[in-house]
Amino acid sequence: MESRIAEHPILGVPEKGKKVTFTYNDTQVEGYEGEPIAAALKAAGLMVHRYTKKEHKPRGIFCAIGRCTDCVMVVDGKPNIRTCVTPLKEGMKVQTQYGVSDKPFAEQ
Repeated sequence: MESRIAEHPILGVPEKGKKVTFTYNDTQVEGYEGEPIAAALKAAGLMVHRYTKKEHKPRGIFCAIGRCTDCVMVVDGKPNIRTCVTPLKEGMKVQTQYGVSDKPFAEQ
């Protein structure tokens, strides 16, 4: 069964770009150029994007339209990137966000 998002509520039906490779927490993942990062992660079965600062609870896609902050991740070294509306590009470095950092809470 296909787990890729077929139609985004704001972005519409995505045009499938070429297949690209990016890293998620130092693991190689494939997706399609131009699709939202969150869509590529979901298709790969990767659902946790960040952990809350106060209670360290996992978060992932919630609104999928860029209004909430549940899907924010560290992308190419920048924290707080809304991955549900950020297009995927070849070679991106995507990391789980812990509070406002890419470092797990034990390392902060």
